[in-house]
Amino acid sequence: MESIARISSMLDTARDLTLEAASAAGSARSINSRSSNKDLPFPVVKKLLDSRSDRDILEGLRKVISMMYRSKPCLPFFSSVVKNVASPNIEIKKLVYIYLLHYAESEPDLALLSINTIQKSLTDQSPQVRAMALRVMSGIRVPVISQIVSLAIKRGCADMSPYVRKAAALAIPKCYRLDPNTLPQLLEYLSTLLGDRQYYVVGPAVIAFLEVSPDRIDLIHKHYRALVKKLVDMDEWGQLASLRLLTSYARRCFPVRMKRLKKNKSKGFYDDEGSDDGQDNSGEEVQVLDPDLELFLKACKPLLSSRNSAVIVSTARCFLHLGNLEYIDTAIGPLVALLRSPQDIQHIAMFNIVAVCLVRPDPFVRYATHFLASSTDAPEVSRLKFEVLTLIFPHCETQIQGLILSEFEHFTRSADIALVQESVRAIGRCAQNDSATSARCLRLLLNQLSSQDGNLIAESLTVIRHLIQQNPQAHVKTVIRLAKNLDTTTNPQARASIIWLVGEFSGLPEEDNIAPDVLRILAKGFADESEASKLQIVLLAAKVYLHYLNRTAPPPVDATIEVTNGTLAQDASTLIDLANENGWQDPRPAPTNDNIEDKQPPSEPAHPIPLLWNYILHLTRYDVSYDLRDRTRLYRALLANPSSTQLASLLLLAPKPVPHTPSPSENRMGLLIGSSSLVIGVEAAGAGGMMGYEDLPEWVKEGEEPDMKLRDEVGAKEVYGEKKVVPASRELDKAVESKGLGKSAGGKEKTLDDWLAEEEEASEEESSEGETEAESEEGKEDEETEEEESESEEEGERDRLVGH
Repeated sequence: MESIARISSMLDTARDLTLEAASAAGSARSINSRSSNKDLPFPVVKKLLDSRSDRDILEGLRKVISMMYRSKPCLPFFSSVVKNVASPNIEIKKLVYIYLLHYAESEPDLALLSINTIQKSLTDQSPQVRAMALRVMSGIRVPVISQIVSLAIKRGCADMSPYVRKAAALAIPKCYRLDPNTLPQLLEYLSTLLGDRQYYVVGPAVIAFLEVSPDRIDLIHKHYRALVKKLVDMDEWGQLASLRLLTSYARRCFPVRMKRLKKNKSKGFYDDEGSDDGQDNSGEEVQVLDPDLELFLKACKPLLSSRNSAVIVSTARCFLHLGNLEYIDTAIGPLVALLRSPQDIQHIAMFNIVAVCLVRPDPFVRYATHFLASSTDAPEVSRLKFEVLTLIFPHCETQIQGLILSEFEHFTRSADIALVQESVRAIGRCAQNDSATSARCLRLLLNQLSSQDGNLIAESLTVIRHLIQQNPQAHVKTVIRLAKNLDTTTNPQARASIIWLVGEFSGLPEEDNIAPDVLRILAKGFADESEASKLQIVLLAAKVYLHYLNRTAPPPVDATIEVTNGTLAQDASTLIDLANENGWQDPRPAPTNDNIEDKQPPSEPAHPIPLLWNYILHLTRYDVSYDLRDRTRLYRALLANPSSTQLASLLLLAPKPVPHTPSPSENRMGLLIGSSSLVIGVEAAGAGGMMGYEDLPEWVKEGEEPDMKLRDEVGAKEVYGEKKVVPASRELDKAVESKGLGKSAGGKEKTLDDWLAEEEEASEEESSEGETEAESEEGKEDEETEEEESESEEEGERDRLVGH
């Protein structure tokens, strides 16, 4: 019992000691962590850097790098830090290189002292050290060492490690920025690296090529097919650079060739009836792809499954600008799949989807449900989805069209004013793109007029006005319905739109014309209207009065002016000249003072329309708006002489052009997908794109493209070496052909029946040979037995003779 109690007491003591040690270690760690965040004095750090212990040097370098990234002055430690560049410890070497890259420009003389040590590291056994030394040497921005850097890159290009060759490829642009005169040497290194057998090296080499000399496509000819084969294995950055390079190369080296498909003619009952040649060239014209271009496009297809959204967009750009419709349709699904990405990627992806949809909307129809706006979507993403839905609307089935219109109707009740306006505009674009559904869209918009939201009503009326102008004769009752809403509509823009529409239909016959009654009602509350509504009321009064003058006093025959469909393209001087040629003269007397008084026409019939016109003129004379008063003086001058209304008819009753509302992104059609200029837009980036934006080159003309044999230099050899690797099956086939085993006696190639017949003959010959061999063996056995019997007989006779 005592032993058990002693053991338990020892365990308790050990547990207490363990807890005390753990707490002490934790407190020491917290003290060290607090002290590590504090800057040590300059002598202490310098003493750590000058120490002979790697541990102290590492601690001092960590303090210096921490201070450097916190923008503390660390230049006084330069000499103490740089002298540790020769340390064999790789961790110390890394920290010294980081410090050296940061302060080499500030102390170029001291930085040059470390060049010899860095050069020695280029021959280190570790490829990591060699690559790091090359990277640091090219990063020291001192122009004096440009030739040394060039020689280091040359050595790196011939290194056995692909990691070092990659560092050499990345160092080429740095050396070029350091000294552009080294370009001829760097191009030789680039040519070597572009033909490297490792995809790990080729990607950085392509990046360097695009930065140093993107126009030297002569360096790409012999490496084109090798680059295409390595494209799938590269990292994302290498793939992006290679896609950019090969797309530009394809535009410059592969001309566009078109081919018209042959269309079979209809035949009669017999095959030879009604067919002269059997085919003609009246079919569809399609693009014929060059074999090398098709090789590149096929190699790009696996990239559509990349985890990087930029690679997917770049591949879609290649298909859009290089491939035919089949390749474009292949890229639609991966582009739509980007909508499952985070919101920032969704936003960028939607701009590219809209750009592709403007060119090729048909393949997006099957993905229509993916563009229904979600409650978690940003307003910018929702607007872009609305645009895609309006683009694919004419190509959808009736059921999908109903779903799209229901989607837009739902968002007309949104709390976001901008989203409400965009949904109403989308309904108008749907009606504009598909005339079969314009009546339904118009009903949908008319139902919005009962809303309490003034912005919704104003936007709906703007869209309704555009739809009515497309077919005015079919919307007379629609205008009457809109005029009835003037009693309840309070939005100034909405009221102005309705009054303008009534004025456009003021030339109808009297039994269908509501314009005079609308003018009479509006004249009662003219003083309470907004300025936009007053301007339209004055215009309505001028049109009504002009139609009245044209009906009561038709113009002379020799002074008629024909108003044709089209836009009013003459300026004021041209109109005045035209009126003077037709005999029009200004009936007004010359003004005697600034205050021009109206004069009552000498004989005015007692009709309500002239009275309304004069009443509106008197009301506007005392209005506070200068614009309204000036506009009224213009109309009064045009209609001053009732017998000469030709010029007024030309100005006021000219047919209006049918409005066309383009898609909001149509001004971005010329920009490359995947570019920043496409996202920012023409308004911010300009017509030529942002600074640094490069458009694709034009297709090379047929007959001016480089010779195809330039790409055969590497195509005839193995990509990774001089010897071409041939499959064993192909070697066997060549051996069979060389020995003539694959041909029959007549010189023709053997078929399967010939091979089987030969096998049967061979088996029969083998069986016959077996029988002959068996017979010969039996004969031999018989001869042997006979010889043995004769020998036994001779021995017996010899024995008998000896016995006698």
